[in-house]
Amino acid sequence: MHPLTVASAAAGRLAHYAVSGVVGGLIIRGVTKRTPDGQPAARKALVGGIARGIVVGRWVASAAEEARLNAGDMIAEARTTLGEEAPPPSAVSVADDDHGHEH
Repeated sequence: MHPLTVASAAAGRLAHYAVSGVVGGLIIRGVTKRTPDGQPAARKALVGGIARGIVVGRWVASAAEEARLNAGDMIAEARTTLGEEAPPPSAVSVADDDHGHEH
C-alpha cells in the first residue's frame, strides 16, 4: 500500500472524529440550554468525548506511522530483490553541506 494512501486514510479518520466531536458538542449545548440542571453531566460527557477523541487521534497517528514504516521496509526489500541498493529512510540530497566546520 502506498504511504500516501495510508496517510489520507488516517487524515480521513481524524476528520471524521473531529466532525463527530463538533456535532456532539452542538447536541450537548442544545441539551444544556433546555435543561440547565444537566449542564455538569453534559460538560462531563463532552470532556470525556474530547479525551476519547485525543486518544483515538494518537492511535490513528501511531498506526499510520507504523504502516508507513512497514511500507518502507517492503519497498526496500523489493529493491534488494531487484539487485538495487535501497536508500536509507532519511536520505536527503543536500547540494551544499558546507556549514562552517570540518568533519
